[in-house]
Amino acid sequence: MTQHTRQFSLKVLTINTHKGFTTFNRRFILPELREAVRTVSADIVCLQEVMGAHQVHPLHVENWPDTPHYEFLADTMWSDYAYGRNAVYPEGHHGNAVLPRFPIEYFENRDVSVGGSEKRGLLYCRIVPPEINHPLHVICVHLGLREAHRHAQLTMLAQWVNTLPENEPVIVAGDFNDWRQRASQPLKVQAGLDEIFTRAHGRPARTFPAALPLLRLDRIYVKNAQVSAPTALPLGNWRHLSDHAPLSAEIHL
Repeated sequence: MTQHTRQFSLKVLTINTHKGFTTFNRRFILPELREAVRTVSADIVCLQEVMGAHQVHPLHVENWPDTPHYEFLADTMWSDYAYGRNAVYPEGHHGNAVLPRFPIEYFENRDVSVGGSEKRGLLYCRIVPPEINHPLHVICVHLGLREAHRHAQLTMLAQWVNTLPENEPVIVAGDFNDWRQRASQPLKVQAGLDEIFTRAHGRPARTFPAALPLLRLDRIYVKNAQVSAPTALPLGNWRHLSDHAPLSAEIHL
């Protein structure tokens, strides 16, 4: 690695927002979710299932924001944001979003849907923290429910990571739906990505369902970076805010 490494640290948070509703869509809790996200003081937030637009909900859902959900969540804490529209339906659309404290130099949403069933995407952001002299590459991920689809999507993800500059740091975070824990080995072998909880504890963190986490669906992977304090956030504060437990970590570049 070159001389610019290991001098800068940032905190990353990933969470599936469940479109701003509690489990089973009983209650709209996006304002509460925003306050919880703010308490983490993350420098980069990766969101899955974030609502981009909806024509019906604003008519009957109390506290529905006037802005897109990713913009509402960014508020005054995150200076930039990117949104990748994945699922589109007559009433609106939702997808992935990245909220960094640093400028986004470039972003791209890549459709990795397999077949005609689920619309899935990889949202890529090239972020330029002014404190370091090279970009940081962030990919926010939400993979499919079928294993065959995930296998193809992991290959697409690895191929994309391999097109990035060889020595620059990469963070890949999101909902992998990988309940059989088959993603980490191919991502390590094909693209040099390390899953941070596996590196620290031997296996990914339990994140789903948030009320009593059993499945290890959500992940943070890194390349050309060191990590400390990988944490599945305390469920007492988050249990009702999403059906997925959020993950955070300190990333050292």
